[in-house]
Amino acid sequence: MSGHSKWSTIKRKKGAADAKRGKLFTKAIKEITIAAREGGGDPSANPRLRLAVDNAKAINMPADNIERAIKKATGELEGVTYHELTYEGYATGGIALLVEVATDNKNRTVAEVRHLFSKHNGSMGESGSVAWMFEKKGIISLPKQGKSEDEVFEIVLNAGAEDLQSEEEFFEIQTDIESFEPVRRALLNKNLNIENASLQWIAKNTLNIKGEDAEQVMKLIDALEDCDDVQNVYTNADFDEEFIKQQA
Repeated sequence: MSGHSKWSTIKRKKGAADAKRGKLFTKAIKEITIAAREGGGDPSANPRLRLAVDNAKAINMPADNIERAIKKATGELEGVTYHELTYEGYATGGIALLVEVATDNKNRTVAEVRHLFSKHNGSMGESGSVAWMFEKKGIISLPKQGKSEDEVFEIVLNAGAEDLQSEEEFFEIQTDIESFEPVRRALLNKNLNIENASLQWIAKNTLNIKGEDAEQVMKLIDALEDCDDVQNVYTNADFDEEFIKQQA
């Protein structure tokens, strides 16, 4: 049940960089807003909002920001309406990308995403062109903080997790959609500090990529993630160890 997730290592480092420039707050606010608009402003009765609020707290978002986002979504305060969309496409080397966005202007966002694909030697595809290569999974990132793999393994296995990967500084736990919340609650009940928990698109199979191709793919991913409307980018790229070291 253990292994090495190269893409997870890169994503975590990129997440730390996002935190430094405030990108994580923007993503969290949009997720809270969408969750509250769709399921109501009470986290106890809205599982998606509860998760969004927990993730916002994990990145130290002030409570006032969270409350204001909920009120904007429920109409108590004036706010914008975000639409969730997923774009699909290919990067250099036939690498597949899924791009999730939350936007208040669909035309602006699709034009920008299409431009970024083209600029970095990629191409947007039709709906369904790469989605079949991925499956939705629950992913939970847990800082090690002195916890042993066996200790965490026992907790998550009993709660229904599918996989546990041990990285240098954190554990990544994978679940199916049905077991995601039970596993998350099991960790919280043990007072373990969850860094992030979310439903993500995980590649069924990966393609190894290295050298200049890896650099080109990462430039496209970086450009997409720098777009204000982009919430998440998923790929089936399996970056080689040398490239990962260069990202450190």
